[in-house]
Amino acid sequence: MISTNDIRRSFLDYFAGHGHEKVPSAPLVPHNDPTLMFVNAGMVPFKNVFTGVEKRPYSTATSAQKCVRAGGKHNDLDNVGYTARHHTFFEMLGNFSFGDYFKDRAIELSWNLLTKEWGIDPDRLLVTIYHDDDQAAEIWKRVAGLPDERIIRIATSDNFWSMGDDGPCGPCSEIFYDHGEHIPGGPPGSPDEDGDRFIEIWNLVFMQYVQEGGKIVGDLPKPSIDTGMGLERVAALLQGKHDNYDTDTFRALIEESAALTGVAADGDFKASHRVIADHLRSSGFLVADGVLPANEGRGYVLRRIMRRAMRHAHLLGAKQPLMHRLVPALVAEMGGAYPDLVRAQSLIEATLLQEETRFRQTLDKGLKLLDEATADMGEGDTLPGATAFKLYDTYGFPYDLTEDALRSQGLKVDRAGFDEAMAEQKRAARAAWRGSGDKASDELWFDLADELGGTEFTGYTSTEGEGQVVALVTDGARVDRLSAGESGVILTNQTPFYGESGGQMGDAGRITGDAGLSAIVEDTAKPLGRLHAHHARVEAGAIAVGDTVHLAVDAERRDQIRANHSATHLLHAALRERLGGHVTQKGSLVAADRFRFDFSHPNALSPEEIAWVEQDVNAQIRHNEEVTTRLMTPDDAIAAGAMALFGEKYGDEVRVLSMGKATDKHFSVELCGGTHVRALGDIGIFKIVSESAVSSGVRRIEALTGEAARQWLTQREDRLRETAAALKATPEEVPHRVAALIEERRRLERELAEAKKALALGGGGSGQAAGPEEIAGVNFIGQVVEGLEPKALRGAVDDAKSRVGSGVAAIVAVNDGRASVAVGVTDDRTDSYNAVTLVQAAVAALGGKGGGGRPDMAQGGGPDGDKGEAALTAIREALAKVTA
Repeated sequence: MISTNDIRRSFLDYFAGHGHEKVPSAPLVPHNDPTLMFVNAGMVPFKNVFTGVEKRPYSTATSAQKCVRAGGKHNDLDNVGYTARHHTFFEMLGNFSFGDYFKDRAIELSWNLLTKEWGIDPDRLLVTIYHDDDQAAEIWKRVAGLPDERIIRIATSDNFWSMGDDGPCGPCSEIFYDHGEHIPGGPPGSPDEDGDRFIEIWNLVFMQYVQEGGKIVGDLPKPSIDTGMGLERVAALLQGKHDNYDTDTFRALIEESAALTGVAADGDFKASHRVIADHLRSSGFLVADGVLPANEGRGYVLRRIMRRAMRHAHLLGAKQPLMHRLVPALVAEMGGAYPDLVRAQSLIEATLLQEETRFRQTLDKGLKLLDEATADMGEGDTLPGATAFKLYDTYGFPYDLTEDALRSQGLKVDRAGFDEAMAEQKRAARAAWRGSGDKASDELWFDLADELGGTEFTGYTSTEGEGQVVALVTDGARVDRLSAGESGVILTNQTPFYGESGGQMGDAGRITGDAGLSAIVEDTAKPLGRLHAHHARVEAGAIAVGDTVHLAVDAERRDQIRANHSATHLLHAALRERLGGHVTQKGSLVAADRFRFDFSHPNALSPEEIAWVEQDVNAQIRHNEEVTTRLMTPDDAIAAGAMALFGEKYGDEVRVLSMGKATDKHFSVELCGGTHVRALGDIGIFKIVSESAVSSGVRRIEALTGEAARQWLTQREDRLRETAAALKATPEEVPHRVAALIEERRRLERELAEAKKALALGGGGSGQAAGPEEIAGVNFIGQVVEGLEPKALRGAVDDAKSRVGSGVAAIVAVNDGRASVAVGVTDDRTDSYNAVTLVQAAVAALGGKGGGGRPDMAQGGGPDGDKGEAALTAIREALAKVTA
């Protein structure tokens, strides 16, 4: 029997042998179509090529594209496991022509592959065409020899494809396989077409027209081909099966599920095994492509898929988590074709185990409540919406899981009642926010969040992507359009731009689009914690609600921010390691050029402690361990040893970042929603540039990483070289040479002070100095000295007192226009003369106020340095008054 892997390989090799470029599958998250939640068809990665927006170095291609249909209008989730051909994950085989060949070649290639390469009986094949596509009918007759009765004309949109109301479009031609009269059902277009006898295996799309507003307006300049064939369907056909779940890949997964649960694969629980096998594929590939379980957007769809499978594991009686134990079987079956699955195996296993462990608690509580609520209900009854909402709100039991659980009992759920309960909760949340004192403008953001839901953030894995404009805001009001020269807030359904939160600054970058649109995103905010608001200025063109735009983050700036943010985690861990467990974060700012980190600690860090912290952080950077991310509840995360960041608002689920390695654990484990490096080596280097006090018991470190740190160190090295050159020394000799110069300066300052003092006492200044003068019977020495330091005044006055013998000494020192004065009174004269009174008289003459000291020694000063003699005169006059 030919295997599914062999079929995929032979398809790609066949078209490669006919000149087609083999193109690897694109990720499941589409980067070129923001209207899609997941890639759901083989042509999605080539959409921009078909429209002419993107040019590639080939004009024909072939691929096996991963696809998921589990959300939005393309949602097969409810049918999976209960039918033969519904899947959430499937592979689409396709060949494409971008203006190279058209209908003739496409039909010829498809027919030859099916009948000659794969040996399918041509008598069992029939085709459909669009009702007026006579050209396709003629080609099928000529190439395949099909009679008219096996070329069925369909007049509905089922056989006419379009990319949307605007853009390429054209007729289709579908190829069907007849499984035989023993299976009920009629051919396509007949009343019994929904039966299982005639199965579509391949669709050929002939893009030949252009439409605007849903109407054809002309021919496509370069007619193109887009084909799609479900690998699972053709595998069933080539392996002689009528049920996709009986093919080799699915049987391997189903048999593994049966072996691990001890429940027969084809017994009463057949559907449960099928759900598990299908959902395992979706979960594994979505996680490998960067989607993680969450409460909104793509992550929520993944969570629904996982939990639906986990509920069926519960139905099978699995006592322990099952899904993660099936991952090796998935990798064994599909890892050869998809290496990303192999690389992500450990992440897939860990994610499934964590999600199932958590969900089993939810499931036990929810099913118990559900059993109680439905105990008295009979088939056809309806569960109240309020009960379904309580299951969702209190126990995290998704609505669709409630529906699925009740379906087997023939019970329904009041969806309208559920929606009303949800709306009431939102109204209560809005009222609570309004009562919290937050600004009134948040009312607008509540309206937008209620109407649009949260913005899906794609920036953990990419700095570029497509988005659809869902709202524009300027001056606090919604508008439909922003034109060149205008500024406002742009909201898109998804974005790679990080909104400022948790200390990390918002991203900047550019938004571009059709008709020359170019808008500079100067900042990104995160109102309500759910919306990503791009604060932008339109440079050229215009942007309107509904537009599809390209969003590009300033990647270099983002990389710098990522490095700085990751370094704060390492710094936090290093501080706790070196200073103690009392260290906790008290705030941070993570910018592109620097970061600061506030933390609790009573004392300034010593140079040795700073050196230790730098050494620890840089050692982790050099080890270059990968940064890992897990999603957990806050309680589980903290119980596992994660540090919560100061000021961060946490919901019921958090991202847990683990970095570096210690002896038996990660060096740092913290709760954080910011963007981070993929491996610690991306930080480059780490350098603390300052450490200071913020408030009592709180210290602040400012630091640099990467290129900014290198430039800072280079500038310091340049200053060192300049200093060494000025000292005529090597850089290594600078500390010793500077120390010697400082000591020499101190010596000279001492000598200068002594010289000035000697000069003052030796008569080098103005006034009398050689000997005392007598004023009303008391000896007095007074002098004005230029350049004498104020700190030398008291010593100079003491020397003057020794020379005066018995009496009063006063010296005025003048420096830089100001004057200081000191007055000394010998001990035998303090009963008659007070140094404080005398110095105050001198200070007043100098234009100052006050002056103080003891009766035997006092000092003061004033701003009028040229009044030195007047100060001495004031002292003389004061002495004369005392005597009088």
